[in-house]
Amino acid sequence: MTPSRAPWLPTLALALAAALAGCPAPEGSGDAKEPAAGEAASPADQEKDAFYAFGASLARYASGMKLSESDVDALEEGLRDALLARPLRVDPRSQGPQIQKLVGERRAAAAAEETAAAGSVLAEAAAESGAKKTDSGMIYVSTAEGSGASPKPTDRVKVHYKGMLRDGSEFDSSIGRGQPAVFHLNRVVPCWTEGLQLMKVGGKAKLTCPANLAYGERGVPGRIPPGAPLVFEVELIEIVPEVADAKSAPKAADKPAAKPAAEPETKPETKPGQP
Repeated sequence: MTPSRAPWLPTLALALAAALAGCPAPEGSGDAKEPAAGEAASPADQEKDAFYAFGASLARYASGMKLSESDVDALEEGLRDALLARPLRVDPRSQGPQIQKLVGERRAAAAAEETAAAGSVLAEAAAESGAKKTDSGMIYVSTAEGSGASPKPTDRVKVHYKGMLRDGSEFDSSIGRGQPAVFHLNRVVPCWTEGLQLMKVGGKAKLTCPANLAYGERGVPGRIPPGAPLVFEVELIEIVPEVADAKSAPKAADKPAAKPAAEPETKPETKPGQP
């Protein structure tokens, strides 16, 4: 039997290569071994590290699933055989429906676990001093009162923020990137749209968001599990005024300008809106 490379591998490789440029650091990357001060990694080590990172990035495509050691062993076996052009003991094309079923079941199991844990997370947040629970279920705690205006849903805001999962691990941070995020408040997750309207410029707050006000049952592959409650620490820096373009400003007889672009001026790695 002549070994044949799986037909989906070139497509997967291209997709991964395109994604890697903006691939965020994986959780726990702070524990990675670094060369000693003044010691440069050898070319062989650099190549090994690059392949390791390439392999680690594959995990993003299986994120949101509950996997055991034996599951990972089977994944590794299939990946190894396909990449090394060995005969495959199972034809991937014949397993399409089973793969979809498996992924759906495992993601549902992960979401159920997050949902079960969400109750205690929200209850703990609601018990904090000064906590306010809104009708939507969001928990709002002001950590520093601002003195400026409060934004409206249609306003553009400039913020610094940090996003965390229920175990306290950080999945996104404009502070870590050293650049505040700017976006329209009505183009982010409902928890943000609601929570920031309770703030004043110069203020800071903690928002604890049930999944239905965040990324829901989809989550964000590789970053946020399906059904996950989220915690955001937010600083409202500024309500950013809309700047009219004199060249494109409509005359009195002109029709209203087209609706604004859908993307924020500064894109967080995981925008606090649509994934």
